[in-house]
Parts: sequence; C-alpha cells; structure tokens
Amino acid sequence: MKNFLAIIILFISFYGFSQEDIVEVNHTVQIDTIKVDSTLITGKNIAIIEYREANDFDKKWMEAWNNSIIDSSLIILPEDTIGKVVIDSLSTDLLKKRLEVLNSRTPFNVEYNRSLERIIKHYLKNRPQTLANLMGKAAYYFPFFEESLDKYDIPLEIKYLAIVESALKPNANSRVGAKGLWQFMYPTGKQYNLKVSSYVDERFDPIKSTEAACKYLRDLYKTFNDWDLALAAYNSGPGNVNKAIRRSGGNKNYWNIRRYLPRETAGYLPAFYATLYIFEYANEHQLYARNVLMNSFETDTVIVKRQVTFDQISKVLDTDIELLEFLNPQYKLNIIPVIKDRGYTLRLPKYMMGQFVTNEDQIYAYAEANDALREKPLPKYTEGSDRIRYKVRSGDYLGKIAKRYGVSVSSIKRWNGLKSNNLRVGQRLTIYPRRSYVSTTSGKPSTNNKKNTIPKGKYITYTVQKGDSLWLISQKYSKVTVNQIKNWNNIWSNNLKPGTKLKIY
Repeated sequence: MKNFLAIIILFISFYGFSQEDIVEVNHTVQIDTIKVDSTLITGKNIAIIEYREANDFDKKWMEAWNNSIIDSSLIILPEDTIGKVVIDSLSTDLLKKRLEVLNSRTPFNVEYNRSLERIIKHYLKNRPQTLANLMGKAAYYFPFFEESLDKYDIPLEIKYLAIVESALKPNANSRVGAKGLWQFMYPTGKQYNLKVSSYVDERFDPIKSTEAACKYLRDLYKTFNDWDLALAAYNSGPGNVNKAIRRSGGNKNYWNIRRYLPRETAGYLPAFYATLYIFEYANEHQLYARNVLMNSFETDTVIVKRQVTFDQISKVLDTDIELLEFLNPQYKLNIIPVIKDRGYTLRLPKYMMGQFVTNEDQIYAYAEANDALREKPLPKYTEGSDRIRYKVRSGDYLGKIAKRYGVSVSSIKRWNGLKSNNLRVGQRLTIYPRRSYVSTTSGKPSTNNKKNTIPKGKYITYTVQKGDSLWLISQKYSKVTVNQIKNWNNIWSNNLKPGTKLKIY
C-alpha cells in the first residue's frame, strides 16, 4: 500500500501539484464491492487525492449553483408593457452621453431613444438582483465567449447576446425548441456541425455552441455588412430582415426597419443594447457580481476512454451529480459515450481533475463491473438524423409519438405524407428522432442497486417549500448529500412538490 501511495504522489507532483497541496492521500470512497474477473473492486482500491481549499471550493461553487437555479432571467420586453421609471442617478442627458460613448467605441448603432431608456431604467429599478447574478455567471462564461469571438474577429460585445438569448443558462430550452446558451434550433445547429444524438446534444455544450454561434454570426455579417442587422437576423432569420428592408423602401439601418420586423425582434436589439449599457456602466450603478462561479474555481477537460455515467463518476469522486450536470450540460442522459472520432470529454474542477486522472483505470473498471450488473441495457446510441420505422400501437396518437422522439406533429405528418391526425394500429411511420427512443432508467431506480439502507435512529421531518431543490435542502444539514435524501425517502426524481414530507437522518 505504501508503494502505491508513493507512486500517486510522484504522479501528482509530475502534473504540477506539490506535496503541500495534498491534505490526505489514503482517503477512500465507500462504494459497492464488485468483482471484475478475479479482482474485487472496492473503496479500498480507489485512492482519492484531496487538496487544500477543496472544501471551500465546493461550498462556494454550490452556493453559486443554488442561486443560478432559482435566478429569474432577463427577457425581451415589449414596449407597451414597460411603464415610466425614474432613477435620480440617471438623467436622460447623462444616459445620452454614455450611449454616445458606447456608440463611439463599438460597431453597433447605439442610439438614444425613449424605448431604450425605459428598458434600461426598468432593468436597473426592478431587476438588480437578477443582473448581479448574471454578472456572477458571466465571470465563468465570458472568457469562453471572448476566446471564440476573438478567433473569428467578431466584436467582443456580442458576448452580451447570450444573456438576452438564454440568461446564461446552459440548459435553456425555449417553447419553440431552441436550445442552449445561444438558442440554436435543430436545423441551424446541424448546419453548423452541432451534433444531436440520443446521448448528446451539442447545442447545450458551452464551447461547441459558442463556436457555432460565432460562425453563424460571421456568415450573417457577411450577408448584411452590418452588425445590428446581423443580430436581428440571428433572432428572426435573414429572410425576415430582408423582408423588413424591402418594406421600408430599402433602408438598412436597424432603427429604420424596426417597425417592419417581428414583434420579438423589434425588442431584441434594445434588450441587447440595454444589457451592453448596464454591464459597461455597472460600477456607476453600484451593481456588482454575486455568486461568482469560476474566477478562482477553474475547470479542465479530459477525454473519456470508456463509457461512464455521472452516477459512477460521482460515487468514485465523492461529488454531487448536480455539479457534473452543470459543467457537462450536453449529456442528455448523464452518460458520456465513447464514439469513434468524437472524443467526448468530461469537464471537472481542476482540483478534482487530479483525482480523476490518478484513479482513471479504477473508475473505468468500476464502471465496467457496474454496467455488467444491469438487467436492462443502456439506450442504443443513435444520431439525430437516423431514420427509424415506428409501428403504431393501440393507444398511440401523433402527439404522444412526437413527444417520445422529440419532434413535432407537423414533422411526422410531413415525413409520412399524412393529411390528418388519424392513425391506425399497425401503421408504419418514418421518424427522424431527436432524442433517445429506447426506454431508459434515467430518473428511476436501477435494477442492479442493492436495497437502500435506511439508517436506524432519530430523524427529523422536513416539509418541502416552494423553490426548494434536493441540493438546497441538503445544504441545510451538516454532512447530508442529495443521494442520501433520495435513499432515505425512496425517491428517484429530482422534482419535488411543495408540501412533500422528507425524512432527514
């Protein structure tokens, strides 16, 4: 055992960690004992390296994560819904001067108008906490954005567009099916090489979706040769912008064609300009970032060599699945697949990366043994464009089938030449699914898990409040994890209903 620990210390020092950084080397994680060939894989075989300040990092990170869950987003506000707001520290004349400064140093037409003034003052007056939380998220996301924007020679101010699009929520999903930080629809995402499969949706990947957004914006600018029109086209499509130009008599200034654009797009650029102004003049309005996610809490990625689940990773690294989900939102089933020439990666906090790399072989061995115990196989990997033939069963209807495969009713009708919604049992339908069509155990109890162990002794009863999450509840009690609350109460979903009674041991 001593030789094994010495090797680990040498490995860590080789990768830049000094022995002073290490708090404890022989810490082990208690996981189920599993037999792999003739070898028993137990917690004793998995050495977990801990680093100084790791607990503080966890605490800071999860405080930020909790707030990001409940944070309300900025939205595009129709003008007729905004009343007059008076802010003593921001007169109309002062706002005009500041907008002139922004206009002089950006490629956008940041012009003063009463509509923009109302939006800016509405945000400042009514949403200061939302803005502060967004600034905290921006500390993590903006460096990613700026790197790609600079690579494609795109104005760095466009980083603020993601706030208008998604409020910096990596798993944002609009009512019309646009997804991710940059709100890509499926066809546009596919055009810019964002892969969608039963396991992965790269529209949710912060790095890949940002790269795609830069390429799309670059192409739109080449079309219109104007950044305001490029942003308008990003929201409503280049066709709507072209129609607005024609209807305006050939005008190519956004403010001159604005009344000819769709209602949402008419409020889209003012929302962008308002966000630009507020972030650039945040100090003047005493707005400061709250719940900063990642200034010191840096992350790194590692290419996964074997299919592994978030649950398997969390058990070995002794971390919560919520953290893995936030850092890796592109994995729809909380499973990282290994597909030829794809090189799917796992993003982790840097202090946790050493733990993963050091114990990588053991993690994969545990995952292999754990998978071997499954009574039901994991879903088949299918690309979003793969075609399937579906046989209509009793009780089926188009809406039910469409929901299962993540497509629209109209798409199913178009693919199959259907003129009505009527179906007959046994009928064959051609479908191009956008999500897994093999039933999964995600969110349900695994058949291979041992029976949950309910501790004996005293417990308290917690009543779920509106806005609660399992993580928020776990943080109210010392040394209580999300998985423990699930096991103690025999629940498998993360969704909680207000009023539910939970036992906390």
